[in-house]
Amino acid sequence: MNKEVAVIGYAQTLYEEDADASREMLTLRAAREALVSAGLKREDVSTVVTATNDYLDGRTISNMRTVEPSGASQKDESKVEMDGAFAALYAIMRILSGFHDVAMVIGVSLASVYATYLPGIMILDPTWDRERGLLNEVSAAALQANCYMREYGVSDEQIASVSAKNLDNAARNPLALRQMPGLSVEQVLDSRMLYSPIRELNAWPATDGACAVVLASGKTAAKAEKPVWVKGVGLCHDSYLTERPLAVMESLKLAAEACYKQAGITDPASQIDLAEIHENFAHEELMAYEALGFCEEGKGGELIESGITQIDGGLPVNASGGALGANAVCATGLARIAEAAMQVVGEAGDHQVPGVKTALAHGQSGPCAQDNVVFILGGD
Repeated sequence: MNKEVAVIGYAQTLYEEDADASREMLTLRAAREALVSAGLKREDVSTVVTATNDYLDGRTISNMRTVEPSGASQKDESKVEMDGAFAALYAIMRILSGFHDVAMVIGVSLASVYATYLPGIMILDPTWDRERGLLNEVSAAALQANCYMREYGVSDEQIASVSAKNLDNAARNPLALRQMPGLSVEQVLDSRMLYSPIRELNAWPATDGACAVVLASGKTAAKAEKPVWVKGVGLCHDSYLTERPLAVMESLKLAAEACYKQAGITDPASQIDLAEIHENFAHEELMAYEALGFCEEGKGGELIESGITQIDGGLPVNASGGALGANAVCATGLARIAEAAMQVVGEAGDHQVPGVKTALAHGQSGPCAQDNVVFILGGD
């Protein structure tokens, strides 16, 4: 993709455990601030794509209450019942169709009003897994972690290093929910066990919040003050968790390969300056290192130990704190896009990494990262 679509605006609300606001108000705040960031008015937006979920909202047609606050009244509007990163891909496709010039993408979650991991059960096989009551988002991830650890000899300490890194990074991000400066590996290992080997600080926190991103066609983006160009996108959907090897993220690997081909990335470890990875659980970041080509298969644990993915390392990963710092479901992957764009234009504040010209953003959906989408973003 050569300057066909760009991110020209973005906004995130404060991520909180229990926000004193409705989904509609969170949506309004994010949309309004994103338009200000883009230097546009509501009338300039021609299509709006929201990322919400009926199970999370506890009502059908969950986007019916976000039309007005998202600025979609009397506009082309649609919903993606997945993470906001997939909604961003949908919006990009709409712009590339030639029918739309500017798109608003919004993901929102109010996790404080539902049992944290209960809605995830509804995506399981209804005739077997759901009825047995053994699997949920965390127990399924624990199976994934155990498979990965046994296959490649990854240790609890290496996985805990991801949590320590990301939650320390989150302390630099004023919007993050879980801010733990100086967090040690030992403190992570001392946190409450959920399902072995996943501890509380290895898992995403229930989060209220919203994220909005404004995308524009090349012609309009060229007039923007700081366009961040979408240089490549890759998407892949994998089989159900009981029908695929869990020690690898094959769909993420395939999504990355497609994205890299578009973006002209041949050596991701040296050509990418920063990555924002959607890691619902700490071990998934190690697996993502391998799938994204940052290291060889099975070497994710060694990569984290090398310090390369630290905020001051050669390839910083999740300088914002990632999903371990804040995970507003349906907004998390979209927040990775916003954070990557912020890094490219130098607006990430205390968690800014110097000299970021090319950034990767990743979103996932489904049990054990079943669906993956990868973006490469860059400036002029």
